Amino acid sequence: MTALRLWNTASRAKEVFEPRPGRPITLYVCGPTVYGRAHLGNARSAVVFDVLFRLLRHLYGADRVVYARNFTDIDDKIIAKAVAENRAPAAVAAEFEAAYRADMAALGCLEPTRTPRATEHIAGQNGMIAMIATLIDRGVAYEAHGHVLFEVAKFPAYGRLSRRPMDDMVAGARVEVAPYKRGPADFVLWKPSAPDQPGWPSPWGRGRPGWHIECSAMIRAVLGEETIDIHGGGLDLVFPHHENECAQSACAHDGAPLARFWLHNGFLQMGEAKMAKSLGNIVTPRELIDAGWPGEAIRLALLSAHYRQPLVWTGRLLDQARSQLDRLYRRGVRDGPVPAALLDDLNTPEALGALPDGAQVLGLLAAADWFTAGIDAAAVEDELARYRAARAARDYDTADAIRSRLDAAGIAVSVARDGSTSWRRK
Repeated sequence: MTALRLWNTASRAKEVFEPRPGRPITLYVCGPTVYGRAHLGNARSAVVFDVLFRLLRHLYGADRVVYARNFTDIDDKIIAKAVAENRAPAAVAAEFEAAYRADMAALGCLEPTRTPRATEHIAGQNGMIAMIATLIDRGVAYEAHGHVLFEVAKFPAYGRLSRRPMDDMVAGARVEVAPYKRGPADFVLWKPSAPDQPGWPSPWGRGRPGWHIECSAMIRAVLGEETIDIHGGGLDLVFPHHENECAQSACAHDGAPLARFWLHNGFLQMGEAKMAKSLGNIVTPRELIDAGWPGEAIRLALLSAHYRQPLVWTGRLLDQARSQLDRLYRRGVRDGPVPAALLDDLNTPEALGALPDGAQVLGLLAAADWFTAGIDAAAVEDELARYRAARAARDYDTADAIRSRLDAAGIAVSVARDGSTSWRRK
């Protein structure tokens, strides 16, 4: 079997991925903060790593791969939305977690093996509070004004993942300025909660975790390893989120690296700008699905560029994706061998050119009702019955009118020599 090669952000090179003997293959991907509907940029990450999950299962066996993707269900944005809508933060998080699961399923994404929520891993033996306490005991974190912060200067390898000078990292990340911080890059592990905000008891007072500590604690808790095989996420997470994860995990685990491989997908762009809620230029999968676009066409469009490259989103991408799927479904072939391109750092553009080979690993060509989905089949059959009756009565004007109505509704009608009819979505 040809070896699987993946681009490792940590080494800036393609490396051969080899499972560790006798151990599960562990994959962790940073999931959503659930305060709003996922947009296409969020969906790109989910689809890319779903392909990796499928490929690993295909190569090494489904029972051997453990894929975790978290939900950040406690965050200042969730709290702000809850206050604005006079709701409980937990209700906001639950609503948009359910929406995220439904939207990603509509795009053909398999459910990960583990889907931990941040609030489930704050307390406990392997929880965030315990990890923060370890970091304080080891002298790399400190308490100040009800906060606990990681002291970046105590970790000489800081910046190794992102390979950026400290001044550039601090300037580009819009780090929070606070008089109690010992260094400008020091980041929050724990912060106090106001009486009307969600909070948990801790040795440093009632509060809640910072964002970065969540993933380090959840990785250890749900994957059971200090060093996992693959850690993934969007390119925007390299700094500061993944850099901070590397630092706190290594310090908590006697220098053990958090992951053997780091994979990051490129941005999805609207024109020249990255798609982002903060810029207000988002399109959501749900909007497209509600407008009648098949989830599988959206998925194919998201895979049309190499995952590490930017993908400029246009309506034409969807037209091309649906047309390609129409052609493939008409052929009636559903799968074949996995293209070698997928083993070369998930080269999906080249693999798509080989379809239907590798369709299952790409998560495509799985619909049994591609040409009929979203159509009232009973109503179409009634129209066709009237069409056949009109033709039998030589009332061709009525028959043509029926066929024109169906055509306008996106229904293509085929008539066999014996007068029988069939139909499909155009």
